[in-house]
Amino acid sequence: DASHAAATPARVAALRAKLASRGLDGLIVPRADRQQNEYVPPSEERLAWLTGFTGSARAAIVLADRAAIFVDGRYTTQVRAEIDTTIFAVEHLADVPPPAWIEANLPKGAKLGYDPWLHTVDGAEKLRTACANVGATLVAAEPNPIDEVWDDRPAPPLGAVGLHDLRFAGEEASSKIARIRAETAKLHADVLVVSDPHAVAWAFNIRGSDVAHTPLPLGFAVIPNEGRPALYVDGRKLSNAVRAVLETQADVREPDAFA
Repeated sequence: DASHAAATPARVAALRAKLASRGLDGLIVPRADRQQNEYVPPSEERLAWLTGFTGSARAAIVLADRAAIFVDGRYTTQVRAEIDTTIFAVEHLADVPPPAWIEANLPKGAKLGYDPWLHTVDGAEKLRTACANVGATLVAAEPNPIDEVWDDRPAPPLGAVGLHDLRFAGEEASSKIARIRAETAKLHADVLVVSDPHAVAWAFNIRGSDVAHTPLPLGFAVIPNEGRPALYVDGRKLSNAVRAVLETQADVREPDAFA
């Protein structure tokens, strides 16, 4: 939305006030959603809402007195056309990645917030190390502070979940789950947590329309070596017929039950 850049000063000010009220000195804002998708639904476009930048490879850090946005070389021109450069300094992801910027800009004793749902384990550890190197602390911030100030945030997507015909899937879901369990056992693990919706869609032979350009139903799954798998997907996306088929393979639960 081209109006986002004009709204940036007020939105950043609101975010900074919220951070201060929660005892945080800053927040790192990735472009990712909970599933680390390449494309994310409008309800997950936190960085675009805050900064106005709409490219796909990006992140930002907002402190009380400065802010930066990190992009790769594809967006050198676009980022400056879309954001308010009086608020956000533009950094190249390769030359000055967020951990390096943190070490150069985060004050000793500061508390940098992050939403643990939006980072990989490896990514969070790099941020934690960078904070520790300057005597600061990385703090899990739940709920996400942006969500608390995003008054007109779109509703989560409710694309209908459909069954992927066996002619195209090539294998029954029950057979796939058996093969998954065999691989999990080889790792001496008891359960597989499936957070990638591509893998969820493949394992249970389902498709959806929650994300642009990719036929994904957003959700999670847990596949234990013994007992029934659990599929966590918003029940409003399921017709009675689809739910009936899925429940022959797994316990169907609401996403809030996943944690």
